[in-house]
Amino acid sequence: MKYLLLPVVAILTGCQSLPQSEEASTEQVQLEIAEPGEINQALLADESIDVIHPIADVDFSLTDKKALGENNIWPRIQSQLTFDIPEDQQRLIAQRNWYVKHPSYLKRVAKRAEPFLYYIVEELEKNDMPIEMALLPVVESAFDPFAYSHGRASGMWQFVPATGDRFGMKQNWWYDGRRDIVASTEGAIKYLKYLNKFFDGDWMLALAAYNSGEGRVRNAVRKNKKLGRPTDFWSLDLPKETRAYVPKLLALADIIKRPEHFNLSLYSIDNKSVLSQVDIKSQLDLAKAATLAGLSLAELQRLNPGFNRWATDPDGPHRLLLPTHTVEKFELGLSKLSKKDRLAWQRYKIKSGDNLGVIANKFNTRVDLIQQVNNIKGNQIRAGKHLLIPVAAKSLDSYVFSQEQRIAKKQSRPGTGHKLTHTVKSGDNLWDLGRKYKVNSSSIAKWNGFAPRDTLKLGQKLVIWQKDASKATKSSYANTKTGNNVENAIMRNITYKVRRGDSFARIADKFNVRISDIERWNNLDRKKYLQPGQRLKLSVDVTNNI
Repeated sequence: MKYLLLPVVAILTGCQSLPQSEEASTEQVQLEIAEPGEINQALLADESIDVIHPIADVDFSLTDKKALGENNIWPRIQSQLTFDIPEDQQRLIAQRNWYVKHPSYLKRVAKRAEPFLYYIVEELEKNDMPIEMALLPVVESAFDPFAYSHGRASGMWQFVPATGDRFGMKQNWWYDGRRDIVASTEGAIKYLKYLNKFFDGDWMLALAAYNSGEGRVRNAVRKNKKLGRPTDFWSLDLPKETRAYVPKLLALADIIKRPEHFNLSLYSIDNKSVLSQVDIKSQLDLAKAATLAGLSLAELQRLNPGFNRWATDPDGPHRLLLPTHTVEKFELGLSKLSKKDRLAWQRYKIKSGDNLGVIANKFNTRVDLIQQVNNIKGNQIRAGKHLLIPVAAKSLDSYVFSQEQRIAKKQSRPGTGHKLTHTVKSGDNLWDLGRKYKVNSSSIAKWNGFAPRDTLKLGQKLVIWQKDASKATKSSYANTKTGNNVENAIMRNITYKVRRGDSFARIADKFNVRISDIERWNNLDRKKYLQPGQRLKLSVDVTNNI
């Protein structure tokens, strides 16, 4: 099968840290040509591919580079690399060439990995895992624990909510274990072990399944067996993203094993523990923790990205990752801190019309915490009485990496056209809001820092950028919705495979086309239901599908 590569303009917005090699670009708009001139299928901008890095790097080093000398972690990793690197695989060569041509990317990722790599290597060795897995966060998230994707994956190891829960990553208002360095690394090792066993010890298949799911890889293996074909990773009919995914890891392993061959030098990382886990026993304000450790609040949050709010989760985990050299000072200060001083408190007089939900929202906390602190059974409160409310020790905008501040930063970025704010009401969904404001529903998610499939919450404030009516073009429905000029459009004919839950309206919204056009291109009637697996011909502007 031959491949026709198409030019792409701004397909991966927000993905500056991901390698965009020729193979990676293929993931977005590669057309499969079964016969000359015949277009059978195209894979467009899969939601799970678009990984976004919402937080700027905090550039602080935990080691003395001058004293590092020979105590470097790379020789330790190099001595344990065992995966075969097939030299004749063009997919691998393309990925390796991209990395070699972008040494600044490798350095930036290594600096992100610096606080955590030793811990990950130690955990892999304890669990008798291939050391190559230490490089998997590079492929998944560019080693960014705050990274998230439009497919709802989050964290350094990129777990979707269900898989995170399945492998022990607690997720609630206070805390998301998918971003926690310890919890997510433990979960990733458990998942990889499970996949390796599932595929009878074949690590290439296990890695492919980590990307696209064990069911999909198993079906590809069964298909090849039935056809009498080889069942190794390289022979399987897998999604384009997965076909590039394993080569990316192998390309990195090859570069790490012999950097001098590619005229590269690896960013030095100390081969010793620079972080320690500290048991803090109970809930603690992160600002107070940072002060006790002698860190800035941003530095503390960068090392403990699992905490969503201004304090740790009242129900745990009761641990912090801290630079090892700060632990003694931190533990001494914490021992002198009384339980009531672990959080800041405010005495609040209940007003007429108040309820626990209103009060919790007012103070950016949770109803159950107010109930617990004030020994309240049920939801009944009386005007004139007082409540003790735990509050942030500093202004909320000081907690720069909290969930609220990450969203606020995203929403404050300038856009094109007229900015308005929508407050989510009962019954709202992204698709309806997109039609109401004549914008792409996935753009609403992007402007507000969440995934298109995330659930909207009552009262949630959404930023929406509408194109000024005076500048709107009438030549194309797609361009009216997205604000691109016709002359900037790159139109491509594709074949789209209908998925479960798809409808004419959803497909039209996803690809920025008219329902009437879908009907015309495919000789269909919108009154008839679409069937999963059905193939539709579409003509889309690839610059607008992100």
